[in-house]
Amino acid sequence: MSEENNNLGDDIKKGAEEAAEAAKDFANEAKETANDMVDEAKEIVNSTENKKMLAGILAIVVGCFGVHKFMLGYTKEGIIQIVITFVTCGIGSFIGLIEGIIYLTKSDEEFYQTYQVGRKPWF
Repeated sequence: MSEENNNLGDDIKKGAEEAAEAAKDFANEAKETANDMVDEAKEIVNSTENKKMLAGILAIVVGCFGVHKFMLGYTKEGIIQIVITFVTCGIGSFIGLIEGIIYLTKSDEEFYQTYQVGRKPWF
């Protein structure tokens, strides 16, 4: 009976060691996956060209509605743009046109630093 207990104890110990090793492997794979996801997220966040192009085109095409402001995260300024457009009977839409041209003429890095990092809402 004592020999059976020893064998059973050895089996349990071996199973526990295998489970611990499997848990380590799983943790390492999870860590690698998380690091890959963080790297991809950083690439998306730092991808300023797409935001610059989209903001510039939206500002030129539908700048009167402040869509480019909302897209860049300037909610208050977007609402102000809509109000200006209605109060001036559409003349305020030139603000969007001017901003769109400014956005598209800036370098990617300058656009990112000015409008996304520096949070400059107008011109």
